[in-house]
Amino acid sequence: MTATLVIGPYSDIDTAALKEAFDPVFLDHPEKLSGLDGAARGAITALAYKGHHAVGMTEMDLLPNLALIANYGVGYDAIDVKAASTRGIRVTNTPDVLNDDVADLAVAMLLMQGREMVQASEWARSGNWKTAGEYRLNRKVSGGRAGIVGLGRIGREIADRLAAFKMDIHYFARSEKPTPGWTYHADPVSLARAVDYLVIALVGGAETEKFVSRKVIDALGPRGVVVNISRGTTVDERALLEALEEGRIAGAALDVFLNEPDIDPRFYRLENVVIQPHQGSGTFETRAAMGQLQRDNVAAHHAGRTLLTAVN
Repeated sequence: MTATLVIGPYSDIDTAALKEAFDPVFLDHPEKLSGLDGAARGAITALAYKGHHAVGMTEMDLLPNLALIANYGVGYDAIDVKAASTRGIRVTNTPDVLNDDVADLAVAMLLMQGREMVQASEWARSGNWKTAGEYRLNRKVSGGRAGIVGLGRIGREIADRLAAFKMDIHYFARSEKPTPGWTYHADPVSLARAVDYLVIALVGGAETEKFVSRKVIDALGPRGVVVNISRGTTVDERALLEALEEGRIAGAALDVFLNEPDIDPRFYRLENVVIQPHQGSGTFETRAAMGQLQRDNVAAHHAGRTLLTAVN
């Protein structure tokens, strides 16, 4: 029997590559695990996983010989890493290969929000440019003050890009990091108070849930803009919506939401919010690299080699 199980909504290209490399069992959702017979589940030593549904103790215990969960994506908050470690299961992810795309999207969304690019495009497409004249003035983005919440791999790429826009860079991290003169803040409220744009680049999970709290959002003030390319859980979404609706902050640019894709419809009614469908890593090149790195980790496991990007 096959030693590899694949769970998740993989593309045709990745599905074909997984078939060729491992001849695995495919499931579309973790809840389908219980439908496999005991012999098939007992043969599995590696799980290639893609998705946001929880993989926790229950799922792991259905696979008694599981030794690896290879996650597709840099964020692995859907996987109970503590439970995996307790059971001797290694977890890997796909970092670095998506840094550029996610950072590019963060900057693009910030520009879209400040320059009102969606609205301006509609102004031209609707014929208003011809009949009603020039589009209204909007906001200069270059030269502003940007705050990065989480100066990890992706946060650093975002900061480097914003520095090229002549921005004054501030950041929050667990500890001060070597930077080219950027300003460190020991708490996110202080960071928000000091900047115009607050870019969230945290990892997901229980430790960062609502890290960007009501106090942080209020500290931004009426010129403040929130940009989130991390997870919907990292922001107090209710507080964010209220601040946007009441004009207590200027706007937001969001690629991630709670309960996505079934997001709160209040977002759709706000003209000062740029909405993207969680597509930070969504380019052909990056998704191919993510799939390859995931398969390389599974192959390393089966060959008894060192895992390339171990989490635990």
